Amino acid sequence: MPFLPKRVLFEQDALQYPLGRELLDRFKNTDAEIGILKSHNRVTEIPGKTPQQAYYEGKSTLVVGVRRTLKFESCKPSAHYQLPLATGCSGMCTYCYLNTQLGKKPYMRVYVNYDEVLKKAEAYIKEREPEITYFEGAATSDPIPVEPYTGLLAEAITFFGKQPHGRFRFVTKFTDVDRILDADHNGHTMVRFSINAAGIIRKYEHKTPSMEERIAAARRVAEKGYPLGFIIAPVFIHEGWRKGYEEMLEKLRSELSAFKGARLVFEIISHRFTARAKQNINEIFPSNDLPMEEAERKFKYGQFGYGKYVYDSGQLKEMEAFFREKLAEIFPNGEIDYII
Repeated sequence: MPFLPKRVLFEQDALQYPLGRELLDRFKNTDAEIGILKSHNRVTEIPGKTPQQAYYEGKSTLVVGVRRTLKFESCKPSAHYQLPLATGCSGMCTYCYLNTQLGKKPYMRVYVNYDEVLKKAEAYIKEREPEITYFEGAATSDPIPVEPYTGLLAEAITFFGKQPHGRFRFVTKFTDVDRILDADHNGHTMVRFSINAAGIIRKYEHKTPSMEERIAAARRVAEKGYPLGFIIAPVFIHEGWRKGYEEMLEKLRSELSAFKGARLVFEIISHRFTARAKQNINEIFPSNDLPMEEAERKFKYGQFGYGKYVYDSGQLKEMEAFFREKLAEIFPNGEIDYII
């Protein structure tokens, strides 16, 4: 399921970097519209008069830019810092939190000054030595769809493979992993796949590979010796929810039987939403049936100061008990990072 952008917009400064010029030459030979941005922080060239048009046009757009600020954001609970190689995602998941973070036209952006980004990561690593410093490469993006064009993940993986005190991790729903398979990772990069019950993927995770395709890609990554993890998210609690998630875990066991002695890491995140997210989702997907009734949820303030609607304590305890029991049974060598 390759990402084929309808338009590619270049910041003027991006063309001063080898990767920027390479991408311009590459996309000139495709059907993509090519444009030069007048300002690095304002992307006004994406059409779309209605929320739906704006959304779909944004999802069809790639912006090639320069990362201006090299101050890395924190990234709890998965890592110490975000590693800013890209932002955005080509998937169209109904529930996605990026629907609110990336505006009405959620385009993908890649940064061509990756050498500067990696040098800054090295400085952060040295600050914390001899402790290990972890970096997350997918905090506000899914970087795999643009990897066939940029090779940014392979560059980062090779860089961290040489860092005694640096570790890298990223998560993806996508399966185009060819460019990272032969990177010299040295066991320092964990590749995680975001998975869900097959029915949830079909219903809500549009323009993404199936559960089976993701697991097949995970097997290819594991064959190359990468540490492997899975994010099960978002977990929806509904009538019969256990059956779908148990079938998913059994499929994982079957497909990864050759690696049954490996240490698989799991992160499990329940569905939650904000008032702003609900409004945006209903504008983009007016006929959606996401469970977003405030009266059925508990209101909770998050770490960034805004409130969100989560399942109540009883439901969360039930969810946690289910996954702890099933993962211990199906993956006795597995490890749960967190359940929230």
